Amino acid sequence: MVLPKQSLTDLYIRTLICPAKNSHKEFFDADLRGFYLDVLKSGRKSFRVRYRFEKKLRVVTLGEAAFMTADEGRQLAIEHIRNAKQGIDPTAVKVEGLGPKLQDFFVNKYLPYVKSYKRSWDTDESMIRNHLVPKVGGMHMGSMSPPDIAVFVDAMKGEGYAPGTCNRALVLLRYGFELAIRWHTQGVKHNPVKEIKNLKDDNKIERFLSADQAERLMTAVRQSESEMLPFIVMFLIYTGARKREVLDAQWKDVDWQQKSWRIPRTKSGKVRHVPLSNGAYDLLIKLKQRAMADLLHKNEASKEEALSFAYIFANPKTGLAYNSFYYSWHAARCRAGLPEFRVHDLRHSFASFLVNAGRSLYEVQELLGHADIRTTSRYAHLDRQRLVQAVEFVPKLGN
Repeated sequence: MVLPKQSLTDLYIRTLICPAKNSHKEFFDADLRGFYLDVLKSGRKSFRVRYRFEKKLRVVTLGEAAFMTADEGRQLAIEHIRNAKQGIDPTAVKVEGLGPKLQDFFVNKYLPYVKSYKRSWDTDESMIRNHLVPKVGGMHMGSMSPPDIAVFVDAMKGEGYAPGTCNRALVLLRYGFELAIRWHTQGVKHNPVKEIKNLKDDNKIERFLSADQAERLMTAVRQSESEMLPFIVMFLIYTGARKREVLDAQWKDVDWQQKSWRIPRTKSGKVRHVPLSNGAYDLLIKLKQRAMADLLHKNEASKEEALSFAYIFANPKTGLAYNSFYYSWHAARCRAGLPEFRVHDLRHSFASFLVNAGRSLYEVQELLGHADIRTTSRYAHLDRQRLVQAVEFVPKLGN
């Protein structure tokens, strides 16, 4: 049965679905010949246009219905058909005035630039690959407006992404447009992301270990098949350092006399010196004795020199830093009854232990290496019992 053609409107498009037996279904517009909507089984809906140029049938995808209206799609289709009738190849029409496609700029210009200085460039690459390219990659940067960005953010929210993730996408887009303008990229004259505010993010971090949970976790960690996991986890708790900082730690950065650990490459790009508690110091002594014994077994001539540039928490099989210890960590946290507890939550716990012991937020800020104390305040969670005790200092008043 052939369905009669209807005018493609935004309201009508929302009702269209792909039949279960088909991989896709085409719905042609009643008003403009050759203009239609292609609906995939996945639910994706794309505007397309068919026309003949030099006696050959052309089919061009104009864009997704999630990111443009039916009228916008129809106008693009009219331009293609008009150019074809005038003998102008629509696919060869110059678009310099519209600027480069967003995916071309971010993949070929932005990424090589940030790779030259940004340690976390792979996070940007993931955001570009998973969100920017699929959703707005085909749009020309010079033609993008604030509503286009708003639709992009709304699409991410609709897919269930947290406000923090949406905001990271906005930050990346905003910076990318700023670079395009700074580099005098043809066609890019304004930054449409400037007019879009970040979403309110109420995702406060609340995970931190109680004393009982800490004991359970360490018991589970000591049962791990990974002989290095207990040392890594304990050192993370003792220092509040980030996972990568600990995994990349080398013996040459330990100052035994000052009881200090130097972190040469931090997230902020600055060198940080972390004072070592007695627990952290004793742990390093134990690890050093193990490492020296291993070098003696290997008949290393200069053990101290060989140890100097070695990794403190090296993989025993390779002698190199771990890329990850997720599987052994996941098994341990599940044994401890803490399946959702993340490695980064050990850093939160470090801050919480300090604040609950009466240390100031300024001290915690210095130890964690935060540039802004507002960041530190998210890690400093007070024990409920301390709050109960605190209110008892208010004098009892007569009734």
